[in-house]
Amino acid sequence: MNVDLEGALLIAFLAVSAVVLTLGAVKLLFVPLAVVFELRRGTLFGGPAAPSRTRATSRPRHGRAGPVRDAPPVEAGPPADPVASAVAVSVIVPAFNEAVVLRNCVESILRTDQAGLEVIIVDDGSTDGTAAVMNGLAAEHPAVRAVAQSNAGKGAALNRGIALARGDVLVFVDADGIFAPTTIGRLLSGFVDEGVGAVCGDDRPVNLDRVQTRLLSILSHVGTGLVRRALSLLHCLPIVSGNIGAFRADLVRELGGFRTDTVGEDLELTWRVYGAGYRVVFEPSAIVLAESPSTIRGLWRQRVRWSRGLLQTVGRHRRMIGNPAFGVFGVFLAFTVATMVVVPVLQLIALGCLAVLVPAARVEIGTDALSISGWLGLLVTLALVVFAIALNGAWRDLGHLWTLPLWPVYSVFVGLTMAAAIALELRGAEAPWHKLPRTGVVSRAAVLGIRSQETP
Repeated sequence: MNVDLEGALLIAFLAVSAVVLTLGAVKLLFVPLAVVFELRRGTLFGGPAAPSRTRATSRPRHGRAGPVRDAPPVEAGPPADPVASAVAVSVIVPAFNEAVVLRNCVESILRTDQAGLEVIIVDDGSTDGTAAVMNGLAAEHPAVRAVAQSNAGKGAALNRGIALARGDVLVFVDADGIFAPTTIGRLLSGFVDEGVGAVCGDDRPVNLDRVQTRLLSILSHVGTGLVRRALSLLHCLPIVSGNIGAFRADLVRELGGFRTDTVGEDLELTWRVYGAGYRVVFEPSAIVLAESPSTIRGLWRQRVRWSRGLLQTVGRHRRMIGNPAFGVFGVFLAFTVATMVVVPVLQLIALGCLAVLVPAARVEIGTDALSISGWLGLLVTLALVVFAIALNGAWRDLGHLWTLPLWPVYSVFVGLTMAAAIALELRGAEAPWHKLPRTGVVSRAAVLGIRSQETP
C-alpha cells in the first residue's frame, strides 16, 4: 500500500483513538458522582432505602438463573410511605401483541402497596390474544380499565391512556414489565420537590436464559444504575425509560403528551420536560424486570430503533444542545451527542484503520501504548461492572461476569447499529416500531435478586 496513505491512516487512527480515550476518561467521573448520589441518600452499598416522606408525594403541582414461564410473585418489602400512598396513580400499559406477558405484568402492578391505583391497558390493534387477556383482567379486577383502538403506534396508545387517566401521577410501563410491590411507592418518593417533573426507575433484564441476556444484565448495571445515579445528581438525566417512569399528569398534558412521529417517544418527552423548566431524577430502588432481546436479530432491531430515536430527538431539539439557556442539561447534551452518536462511529473508523495498519506492521497489537491502554480499559471495565453491581446490591449478577469478554464485541455491534441508524435517517427511511417478540421467560435468578433487595 502507498506509504503516504498508511501514514495518513496512522494519523487518523491516533487522532480518533485520542478522542475516544479522552471522552471515555471523562466518563470515569461518573463513579465519584454515583458515590455522592448514594451518600446523600445514606444507602451506599446498603441496598434500596425505604421511600422518604416528601412534600411532593402529596398532590403534585408544578412550577419551575433457570427460566420459568409463570412469574413467581415478587414478595413485599418495607411498607409503603403512607403519604405517597395517598396520591392517585394511573399506570398506562400500551399493548400490541402482548398476550404472552400481559397478565404477569398487570398482576404484578396490582400487587403494589399503592392505594388509589388504576391500570389502563390500551390494546393497539393486536392480532394475537391480547384483547382477550386484557378483557379478562378488566373483568377480574375493578382497578383495571380495558381500551381498544385500531393500530396507531405506541405513542398514540400512550396518549389514549393519558386522555382517560384520572391519576395525579402517570406511570408508563411496557407490557412485559414485572413490578415489585414497592416499585410505585418508591417512584413517587422521587418527587422531592415541585421542580421534579418526572422520576425514572431502574429496569433490569428478567430473562436470564441466554448468554446474550446475561451480558446485557451486567452491562445494564453500568449503563443504567451507575450512570443514571451520576446524571441525576447533576440534574441532567436525559431519559425517563419507557419501561419504568412516572410523570406529573398535569405536566404531561401541558406538554401535549407523546409525539407519534418518532420511535424515541420516551427520550423526546424527557427533553421537553427539561425544556419546560423541570428536572428528572433517578430512583434506583424503583425496580422493574423486563425482557431483553434474546436473539441477535432482536438486539439489532432494538438498538437501531433506539439510535434512530436519539437522532430524531437530536434533530428536533438541536437548539438545546450545548445551550446554557437550558442549564446544565443543555450543556451536557453536547457531551451526550459526542459519546452516544460520534464515539460509536469513531470506534468503527479506528477498527477500519487497524485492519490496514496491522498487516502493514505500522501498529503492533500487544506492544504499543495504545494496546496497553486497551488492556487497561478491560480491567477498568471489570472494576466498573463490579462496582455498579455493588451499588445496586445485585450480588447474584456477579455470576454473569464470565460474559464480560464479549463486551468489546458488543461495543462494535453498538457502533454498527448507530452507523445503520444514521444511514437510515439520512435516507429518510420509514421507522417501523419492530417491537421485540415476547418469550414470556421469567428467570428465577432475576426474581430472587429483587426479592433479596426488597427484604428489609
